[in-house]
Amino acid sequence: MIDKSIASAAQAVADIQDGASVMIGGFGTAGMPDQLIDALIERGVGNLTIINNNAGNGEAGVAALIKAGRVKKIICSFPRQSDSHHFDAAYRAGQIELELVPQGNLAARIQAAGAGLGAIFTPTGYGTQLAEGKETREIDGKHYVLEYPIKADFALIKAQQGDRWGNLTFRKTARNFGPIMAMAATTTIAQVSEIVDLGAIDPEVVVTPGIFVQRVVQIASVTNHALAA
Repeated sequence: MIDKSIASAAQAVADIQDGASVMIGGFGTAGMPDQLIDALIERGVGNLTIINNNAGNGEAGVAALIKAGRVKKIICSFPRQSDSHHFDAAYRAGQIELELVPQGNLAARIQAAGAGLGAIFTPTGYGTQLAEGKETREIDGKHYVLEYPIKADFALIKAQQGDRWGNLTFRKTARNFGPIMAMAATTTIAQVSEIVDLGAIDPEVVVTPGIFVQRVVQIASVTNHALAA
């Protein structure tokens, strides 16, 4: 019997090791798997490469991971905002490396990894510093930059419902990067608000099929930012 449900967040992240690359879903606080991140911090691993839309908000989620000194490098599209003080401090101190990727390119490169593509050509970034040192090509009179897929060892994502096979549905904007990250990681761990019986989710509304998910852990939304997501 296939059963991907895990009893706790700590057990779900127990095999994430130092130096791992980890995709973390979320758009700001919407869809951020805070409890999985907290469990990762408690695990004590470091030297991590984090792929996320931004570099953390306030004190929770990715910001807490950076504050704890666990992040070696972050790949994101929006590193600075009014409450990104932990990233700001770490970056100015030379304690964290930043790879800045335009948001559309970030999504496209993650999708490319999930689709098994070798590379993509994108017009975004052409003629800017982001294209320096990269191959460019003119196609149908337009200029493009060669970009490589972004994949990861693990993806930590948040969904609304899941079943024991790992089929997932998402709540509104909490959907954001979760589905494509699930496809681009070797191991996907989904934090869900509810694990339902097999067959309770209409196949027509499944967003992420269980083939892309290895672990599902049910965690009630208990924090303000989790409720907002």
